[in-house]
Amino acid sequence: MIVIYLMIAVSIAVAVLFLVIFIKLVKSGQYDDVYTPSVRILFDDELIKDAPTLKQDNRKAVSITKKIN
Repeated sequence: MIVIYLMIAVSIAVAVLFLVIFIKLVKSGQYDDVYTPSVRILFDDELIKDAPTLKQDNRKAVSITKKIN
């Protein structure tokens, strides 16, 4: 029976250790996404259909509304 109590104590200690390490890494910026913002400009924005238009020089209409993610 003492083995069960020992295993529960050890598993709780390991879980707390992993939680502390995870919180430390999150606060230090380990999981910040630094790649996506640099390549976001390479992808085209999708336009919303039936968006309001702005006539420019009375020649062509330019869509002024973009889909917001």
